[in-house]
Amino acid sequence: MDMPGYIVLSRLAAQRRATDGLAANVANADTPAFKASQTVFATQLAGRDGAGALGGRPVAFAQDRATWRDFSPGPLQTTGNPLDLALTGEGFFAVQTPDGERYTRAGRFALSPEGGVVDAAGHAVLDAEGAPLVIPQGAARIEIAGDGTLATEAGPVGRLRVVNFANPQLLQAEGDRLYVAPPEAAPQPVERAAVVQGAVEGSNVRPVLELTRLTAELREFQFAAQFAEKEGERVQSAVERILRRR
Repeated sequence: MDMPGYIVLSRLAAQRRATDGLAANVANADTPAFKASQTVFATQLAGRDGAGALGGRPVAFAQDRATWRDFSPGPLQTTGNPLDLALTGEGFFAVQTPDGERYTRAGRFALSPEGGVVDAAGHAVLDAEGAPLVIPQGAARIEIAGDGTLATEAGPVGRLRVVNFANPQLLQAEGDRLYVAPPEAAPQPVERAAVVQGAVEGSNVRPVLELTRLTAELREFQFAAQFAEKEGERVQSAVERILRRR
């Protein structure tokens, strides 16, 4: 395959990743606290020294450099469940998983049989000290203040661990709801958390916009695939002409 073929293949690979990302956004339009993502593209120049260049000019390959995630808040959905929590400002709830501490904005919590506050996957929700939050047995009323302080009729129980990051883009998604922080992104406690009880944050995906973008990306993929097919036919025709001359 010659240089134009490699260039269009790089475009196809990048376009496929962009399409996969948009499809994931659309599929999670109803997932609580899901954050839409977008692929970031760049060009990688080749042939600066003349090697591999076309007509003595450098060529540019398409390259997907990173995934940008939109951390803007989603709409609040009122549920009335006392353990459904939403953050109206910045920050993430902290939960304890078998692989360590993870972070989420999906505040659809519940009580475990032992009285612990857990997320939808059964991970323990942490308090400000990094310990699992546990509700005393027999508690009939659970109240959570705007700063994340949890109390029952027997008195205060603890305060939710709500953290934020200097650069949330460094967070790596694990599934549709959890994020893991790399070593260079240390969590910082949010002093003035804005917790809303009895509500959950919805996905910030805008389905109509994402479907429109997905349609456009699929067309771009089809155009690139057609170009690759025509380029293959051109190379085959050139080879056949050379063989006939011989």
